[in-house]
Amino acid sequence: MEPVLEFIKKYKYPLIGALIAILILIMDLGNFLKVVVIIAIGIGLGFYIQNNKDSLKEKIKKLIDKM
Repeated sequence: MEPVLEFIKKYKYPLIGALIAILILIMDLGNFLKVVVIIAIGIGLGFYIQNNKDSLKEKIKKLIDKM
């Protein structure tokens, strides 16, 4: 019993990740996770644009001038 407990203590986070992955596959939450990831990317892009507004304006202006 002791080696099993040591194994679980040593590898608890990968085991938790594997269990979550199995649950996602069983419950078909893949599409839901794709939507969540896309939303998170959109939020991150929005924060980036908000915080770097001036530098992005300059980059877009230079890009338009090159065209």
